[in-house]
Amino acid sequence: GVVSLIAAKGRVVHLSAVGNADLDGQRAMTTDTVFAIASMTKPITAASVMILQDEGKLKLDDPISKYIPVFASIKLKGGATPSRPVTIRDCLRHTNGLVSDQRNTGTLQETAEALGRSELAFEPGSKWQYGPGLSVAGRVVEVVSGKPFDVFLAERIFKPLGMNETTFHPNEAQLKRLAKLYQPGKDGKGLQPGSHWLFEVSDATTPNPSGGLYSTATDLVQFYQMVLNDGELNGHRILSESAVKEMTSLQTEKLETGFTPGNGWGLGFCLVQEPQGPTAALSKGSFGHGGAFGTQGWIDPSRRMIFVLLIARTNFGNGDASELRSELQRLAVEAVR
Repeated sequence: GVVSLIAAKGRVVHLSAVGNADLDGQRAMTTDTVFAIASMTKPITAASVMILQDEGKLKLDDPISKYIPVFASIKLKGGATPSRPVTIRDCLRHTNGLVSDQRNTGTLQETAEALGRSELAFEPGSKWQYGPGLSVAGRVVEVVSGKPFDVFLAERIFKPLGMNETTFHPNEAQLKRLAKLYQPGKDGKGLQPGSHWLFEVSDATTPNPSGGLYSTATDLVQFYQMVLNDGELNGHRILSESAVKEMTSLQTEKLETGFTPGNGWGLGFCLVQEPQGPTAALSKGSFGHGGAFGTQGWIDPSRRMIFVLLIARTNFGNGDASELRSELQRLAVEAVR
C-alpha cells in the first residue's frame, strides 16, 4: 500500500491512501498511517543544526572536535593524519569519510564518540560518500543546545509546525497505525514480511539523527512547506531565509554524488542539478530525500510543489529510482494547473 500527497502553491491538492498497511491483519492503508521514514530524517537533522547557526551558537565550518573532542585525534585509514579536520559542513553534505551502517550503538553520545575513534575512508572534503555524518551532527546539536536530540527537535521544529505524529518513539496508538514492512516473496512471487533494525522499537531505542524518525504524510508536508516558504509557516519562523538558501544550494561542487544521475548535495538535502530519469519531471534546483523503505519527499521550488510518497518495502532496489516515485512526480506535474 501507498500514501501519496501533493501540495501546490501552499495547499494540499491531493492526499490518497491505497492498498494495505498490514496484509495478514487485513488493515487498510489510511491517510494517517505511520511510516518509518528512515533517511528522510536527515534534512530535519540538518535543519536543527541550522537553527543553532542562526542563533550564533555554532558555525558550519567549525571542526567537529570543538564539540566532540575525540575527533581531534581521528586518523585516515592506514594511520595518517588528515590534512584538515572534519567539519560540521562535512557531516551535513557527506564529505566526512566516516563509515558505518548508520545504526546507533548505545546512546547518541556513545555513537558519535565511537565514530570519532574510527578511521576515515578519505580526506575530508575530497569525496562524497553517503554515511553517518548526520548522526555526528545530531550529537553536536545535543552538546550545543544542552538538550537531548529528540527534545530539541520536538521543541524547535515539531511542535511549532504541528507535526504531532513525528517521533523517534511511536506510542501504542501510533504503532497500531504503523505500515508493516514487506519484501518480495520466495522466487520473486508475492510478498512476505521484511525486517530491519529501524523497525525494532523499544524503550531502549535512542534517537537516531540519520534515520530514526516515524511520521505521516500530513506531518511531513508541514516541514517541507516551511522550507519552501524560506523557513516560515503559519507565523512560526523555524529557519532564516539564509539558512534555507544554504541548505538547498550546491555544497558538493563537482564531486560525484548519489543516488540517481544528475544530482548534487546541499546540507541534508539531495539537489537535482540536471533532471533525468527518475527526476525528469522535476525542475532543476528541486531538492529532497528518500528513505531506505522506498519513502520519498521532494520539493520543486520553481513550481511551488511538494511530492510525498510513503511506502514500506525492502529489497526492491533503489527507491530513489523507483517507477512509483517517477510516475507520482510526472502525474502530479501534469495534473496541477
